[in-house]
Amino acid sequence: MLPRRKNLVEEPPERCPLNECLSIIGGAWTPNIIWYLSEKPRRFSELKDDIPGISAKMLTARLKRLEADGVVERRVEPTSPPSVEYRLTALGGELKPAIDAIVSVGHRLKALNGEG
Repeated sequence: MLPRRKNLVEEPPERCPLNECLSIIGGAWTPNIIWYLSEKPRRFSELKDDIPGISAKMLTARLKRLEADGVVERRVEPTSPPSVEYRLTALGGELKPAIDAIVSVGHRLKALNGEG
């Protein structure tokens, strides 16, 4: 029987930074929302069109969560009728390189599986 090896990585702090970040970008549709908002601000209907398959209810829930997490800013434009625009905050913009890295690996995985 092989001896059990100890983990040499430091014990994570109580609120592990990795878990904090993954709790934000790990939600269904969340990386897609960050991806589309990274180029320019988008209105709700534009985001809905950008992300096929997402329901209005789910998009609303994800945007509210991202806003509460400080990743997305919601701005009401004083038009008639009022329009709402969403944009990434500075913190949200810092997530873009992580999303880019995931997309890059995804392309390589697709190519490896003959889907590229």
